[in-house]
Amino acid sequence: MITSRTRSFALVTTLLAALATVLLGPAAAQASTGGTVRDGASQPVYSYAAAVRETVWVDTGLDGDGDGRTDRVAADIVRPREPATAGLRVPVIMDASPYYSCCGRGNESQLKTYDAQGGPVQFPLFYDNYFVPRGYAVVLVDLAGTNRSDGCVDVGGPSDVTSAKAVVDWLNGRAPGYRTRTGTGAVGADWATGAVGMIGKSWDGTIANGVAATGVPGLKTVVPISAISSWYDYYRSDGAPLYSGTPADLSSYVESSATLAHCAGVQRQLAAGAPANGNWTALWQARDYVAAAARVRASVFVVHGMQDLNVRGINFSQWWSALAQTGVERKIWLSQTGHVDPFDFRRSAWVDTLHSWFDHYLLGIDNGIQRGPAADVERSPDQWTQDQTWPAPGTVTSTLGLRPGALTTAAGSGTARFTDDPARDENAWATDADRSTPDKTVFTTGVLTRPLRVSGGGSITLTATPSTRSARLSAVLVDLGPATIRDYRADGEGISTLATRSCWGDSTPGDSACFLDTAADTAQVGATVFARGWADLGHYAGLDRSLALTPGKAYPITFDLAGTDHVVPAGHRLALIVAGTDAGLIDPPSTRPAVTLDLARSALRLPVVGGVATLPQAAPTAGPALPGLPSGPAGTAARPETFR
Repeated sequence: MITSRTRSFALVTTLLAALATVLLGPAAAQASTGGTVRDGASQPVYSYAAAVRETVWVDTGLDGDGDGRTDRVAADIVRPREPATAGLRVPVIMDASPYYSCCGRGNESQLKTYDAQGGPVQFPLFYDNYFVPRGYAVVLVDLAGTNRSDGCVDVGGPSDVTSAKAVVDWLNGRAPGYRTRTGTGAVGADWATGAVGMIGKSWDGTIANGVAATGVPGLKTVVPISAISSWYDYYRSDGAPLYSGTPADLSSYVESSATLAHCAGVQRQLAAGAPANGNWTALWQARDYVAAAARVRASVFVVHGMQDLNVRGINFSQWWSALAQTGVERKIWLSQTGHVDPFDFRRSAWVDTLHSWFDHYLLGIDNGIQRGPAADVERSPDQWTQDQTWPAPGTVTSTLGLRPGALTTAAGSGTARFTDDPARDENAWATDADRSTPDKTVFTTGVLTRPLRVSGGGSITLTATPSTRSARLSAVLVDLGPATIRDYRADGEGISTLATRSCWGDSTPGDSACFLDTAADTAQVGATVFARGWADLGHYAGLDRSLALTPGKAYPITFDLAGTDHVVPAGHRLALIVAGTDAGLIDPPSTRPAVTLDLARSALRLPVVGGVATLPQAAPTAGPALPGLPSGPAGTAARPETFR
């Protein structure tokens, strides 16, 4: 709790900081904007109860709803009062979301609330409670077409991204803001340093990626949690539909009733631009942030669940790989959960790490976080390891051949066959890995004599001959052996919500800093699926168009497996399962084909720490080197159910 003595101390601190601006120059002033710095961290010296709470409507320059007026988006702001009183400026933590009125944020689905005059009262999540006393402003933006904002939701497109980018521009004096939604009373952000960090889970984090990909000045860092990097890979995977809907469904789900009537045309465009045939269209191109990764100037802290079957893992691994080419500073956390916020699977460490991250990139405090380990990986529930880089040091992309029943370092040979069964899924395949069933084909190593670590994203080439004019392909990597895992298939996707609460920051009567605690929800399993990829064979020639297949003709196709970081322990076996429809994760084809694989022209490529030279074999190792393999377009995956 902030006491009157603390508040008095805070005022003295701000006055000293103002003096530092004059005597010591900008560097000292920058550090002082966050209040007191002690032991390399900003301290909670400002009053949360007395903080300024206000709404500014920022003009985006777009007219998405076609009403003849440029759209304004609502930015709800909470910021410490004392720095502004002393003539100091503060940096901004920003979360732009479509969910503040329809669905809520966080494990408790918190919504924004307002007083009788429309002033903001509750700011969802802990960012405001924790960071405002430490000298930050928190800005929660309603994306265009949602809650109190004008415009239309275009699901990751120019309207979504511009509605958030415009607020970054306003915070830097480059866009107009107003006190009301329709009035002419202009207002500036003279209290802001211009340094902005965007954060958010799911759609929110996706918008952070999208804004970063514009290269907007002033955006210093982004923290995308369970976020999309390319919307094609949320709805499709190498041509395979991950579900039967289109972005229009998400748009109608979050759009406010006030804007819905004006946005039917936008929704028609969203539906038309996302054909069920899985083709790569202009709509997807406009929502591909990976292609614009070279524009990113902000540092990036990626957080993702390796068992996230909503925003699937390809989204973090392809984004990470693209950013590696840009030279931006990066950090990554990979958990065993599904679509879960780190506040709910590693709370104390998350708050401390995020605090250090924002202190460094927004306040300029040299706390060393940029020099520490780049990657934290959850190995088993609540057990984490760290690496200086990711993929892990010593990772080698290795090629494995396929022989009937065997995954081998020798050349592939022979054939394998399966018949698509739309009722069966990857968990059934993994459970039956050692039992012959007609819906799958399984390739395994021998029992490992030492651990095998897969770190990064792999790919698979298959030469497949279908018996019908359409076919889907699924490839999953499985750790065959007993393990305790987070139960990512349960309702909590790896966490259980408890009845107790813990507090993270300061509270007011309308905005509590106390949140329900969580614990790992675990399961005992005999096999663990740890990486996946899917494709439509009709896109063997490219994603631009789907082609009807000729029964009995062989087609080569290459597609990606989602990024992962998994250790197959000694005593376990590594398995690759190839099958057709992965029930619940991709839609089935229009036919039910039998598929024959030419194993001599198929192979698996895996990023393995130390390579696979010592991998034990379940088949003879003698044979020629692996031949050059035909390759097709690589793609990715994702699925929209409860996206938030």
